[in-house]
Amino acid sequence: MGTIADQREQLEIPMATARPASALLTQVIDAHGGMARWNERKKVEATIVSGGGFFPLKGVMPDSEPRRMTVWLHEARSSVLPYGAPDQRTMLTPDRIAIEKIDGTVVAERRDPKDSFAGHQMSTQWDALHLAYFNGEALWTYFMTPFLLTLEGVVAEEAEPWHEDDETWRVLRAHFPGSIDTHSLVQDFFFDHDFRLRRHDYSVNIAGGFPASQLTSDYIVANGIHLPAKRRAYTRGPDRRPILDMLMVRIDISDVQFT
Repeated sequence: MGTIADQREQLEIPMATARPASALLTQVIDAHGGMARWNERKKVEATIVSGGGFFPLKGVMPDSEPRRMTVWLHEARSSVLPYGAPDQRTMLTPDRIAIEKIDGTVVAERRDPKDSFAGHQMSTQWDALHLAYFNGEALWTYFMTPFLLTLEGVVAEEAEPWHEDDETWRVLRAHFPGSIDTHSLVQDFFFDHDFRLRRHDYSVNIAGGFPASQLTSDYIVANGIHLPAKRRAYTRGPDRRPILDMLMVRIDISDVQFT
């Protein structure tokens, strides 16, 4: 799935002037609601509608109906309802993905689900558990951002700024331990002058490691936590820019509640 060096090469952000990210990360966390408020909450629930060209490539047609996503904020756990049937949901926990009935009865499960993606390329076909894992780890990553960067074992450093039209976005490069289920070991997060997330770059390791850029917009506030309501992920070109006619995944988020 690629070494850290491989993923650095794909991201291609200059690291010669990288420096500790503590000050920028503090400003980013404060702009998204603050650590104290985040620590008061246990989970987030939201309605999501998703689609995009990535899913047909995997042999699974996207479900355009609204679904309810739940992400636990202080443990590696996420779930989406419904999934496959009105009374079924997914449940992603460390080293396990499951499809289960609402009462907890297991319909299907896979232990060590990351291992099932070995050798996969962008067009390798997925089954229902592959898709459930992708949904779980991706949405967990997105709803946890940027607080994700404060987790134990995550190392963040500030890279060269990115110039977008007449704006300058500051960039945090995060190195994730293998124990965290997320897209890739190295990811870049771009923040504007208000310290809001505008772009997220990563490699999709479970689909051959292809480079992606996700653009974020339409910020909302839920229970004092700030987050983007629209996410659009594109294949990333050799110029480090998203290829806008290659929309891979779109996600619209609404009815968000932190509890």
